[in-house]
Amino acid sequence: ERTNNQSEVIKCYGDHGRPFEQWKVGQRYITKRRTIAEADVLSYIHLTGYDAENLFGDMVYLKEKAGHERRLVPGMLTGSIADALIVGSGILEGYAVALVSINNFRALAPVYANDTIHVELEVTLVKPSKSKPDRGVVTTYQTVKNQNNQV
Repeated sequence: ERTNNQSEVIKCYGDHGRPFEQWKVGQRYITKRRTIAEADVLSYIHLTGYDAENLFGDMVYLKEKAGHERRLVPGMLTGSIADALIVGSGILEGYAVALVSINNFRALAPVYANDTIHVELEVTLVKPSKSKPDRGVVTTYQTVKNQNNQV
């Protein structure tokens, strides 16, 4: 659950890894942007088998039946690229050892090929590990926004 904290947003692209002790509830981060090319979408749907689904593999169906004029990006691809933006930011470098869970993953609006996305993160929980005293668990609320700053 979000804290509704209006603290300073830290641009985390190009930043260095943050040790557990530097993570604080309420901290907010923003990643750099990335454009999702149509080639990214086509590679992903062919690799995963999503091309068998008319929603992703058939542009006529997409326009006539689903009402979209542009190629949709599968939600899981958007999530993967969002995670890569976080990893690529460097804030986890040298410290993160695992992705423990993804809770409440939701696609609230369509993402289309050639949209440019970034991720905004808010730290919602910081707790020491029960089994490894030199480590901890950091939980974040993540929002993916497009080039128009829309969720």
